[in-house]
Amino acid sequence: MSSSPRELLGGVRVAPSILSADFARLREQVAEVLAAGARVIHVDVMDGHFVPNLTIGPPVVASLRKHTDLYFDCHLMIDNPAELLDDFAEAGADGCSVHVELGDVGDLIEQMRQLGLDVGLAVNPETPFEACEAYLGDIDLLLLMTVHPGFAGQEFMPEVMDKVHQARAELDGRNLGVALQVDGGINEHTGAIAAAAGADVFVSGSAIFQAPDPLEAARRLRAAVG
Repeated sequence: MSSSPRELLGGVRVAPSILSADFARLREQVAEVLAAGARVIHVDVMDGHFVPNLTIGPPVVASLRKHTDLYFDCHLMIDNPAELLDDFAEAGADGCSVHVELGDVGDLIEQMRQLGLDVGLAVNPETPFEACEAYLGDIDLLLLMTVHPGFAGQEFMPEVMDKVHQARAELDGRNLGVALQVDGGINEHTGAIAAAAGADVFVSGSAIFQAPDPLEAARRLRAAVG
C-alpha cells in the first residue's frame, strides 16, 4: 500500500473524486489527474440505504489498483461497513472513512487498524463537531462534508466552515497529525474558502472530471488551495 495520510497527505492535497468521472474512460481519466500531480483518488461508496444513491464497491477498486499506485481514499457512505472493510482492504484500498453518524465507531476503527487500513472519520454537515471530537486521537483523516452526502454536483455549504475552523484549532492544539478533508462542491473558489478555514485535503469531482480539460482543472484547483 501507499504511504499513510500523515506522510502522503501532509501539506495541501487535491483528491479527485471518481464519482464524477466518465466510467467508460475511468482508467484514462485517473491517468489525467495523475499527470496533473494528484496523488490521491477519492472513491465514493454508496449503498442506497445510508444515502439514497448507489455507486461502486471493492471490484472497481481492485480493477483500478492493477493500473496505478495512487492512494485510494474510500469514503464509505454505507450502513454496514464492518461487513465490507475486509473486501476493501483486499481490493487495494489504502484508507477508508466511515461515518460518525453510525454511532459508536470504536470497533470500526479497531477493525481498520487490524486490516492495515488508514482510518478516516466522516461527519455530515448537520452533525456537530463534538460527535467526532473523542475519536480525533485514533484516526488519520477527518472528513467534514460540505454537502449532504449521496449525490455529486451539489452546492458548497459555507456554514460548515465554522466546523472546519473548530477542527483545525483542536487538531493543532493537540498536535495531532490528522489530515483535515472537505468534500462537496469544491472548486477553485470554494476550495480557497475551505483552505482559509484550515482544510488541507480537498475532494473535488464535478469541477475536475466534468471540466473540458480535467488535467488543467486539477492543476488550477491545486494552485487555488495551495
